Amino acid sequence: MTMIKTESKKYGWLAPLIGLSILIVSVTSISCKSKEGENKAEIVTTDALDVHENNSTVTEYIAFVSNDKNKMTLDHAYTNDALLKLNAAISAMAGEVDFDIKGDLEKAKECANNITKKPFETSHADEIRKAAEILSGILQNIQMAKYPSLLKEAEAVKSAAMDINPEILTLDQRDAVKTFFAKGADILGKMN
Repeated sequence: MTMIKTESKKYGWLAPLIGLSILIVSVTSISCKSKEGENKAEIVTTDALDVHENNSTVTEYIAFVSNDKNKMTLDHAYTNDALLKLNAAISAMAGEVDFDIKGDLEKAKECANNITKKPFETSHADEIRKAAEILSGILQNIQMAKYPSLLKEAEAVKSAAMDINPEILTLDQRDAVKTFFAKGADILGKMN
């Protein structure tokens, strides 16, 4: 029996050492996990402005809008083209930054196509406004998710969309429609 007591005193320091080792491993593990969480949060909120996509579809839309020389006419071909090119540019940018957009683009495309079907229809401004609201909403969602520093630009696009009055003939509010296209080009240019 004496021998057993001696051995237990001989290794008595081992239990506190094991306990201290477990404590150190636990603290280190918790510390590493919290640092990993911080890094993930940084990735989510990092502004994608430093990444230049140079998407040709976006560049094509910006060039189309920039080359406007009072092209809005009764047949609304220019407005239709601009809406469709903006639709394509937003789709391309969403693809570049892995942002999921679903059926909204189809709705905007349908509105854009409706304005060329009957050139003498007086409801074209309503269709243009619907498309502008949808497209500006998508741009705002992309901005919030991927480009937090472009808040003012996204708000300007939304405001320009809301300035298109569905009760006024489109040709009587050319400037409002062109402003919407220009604001869309501005934010897409900064994203691209």
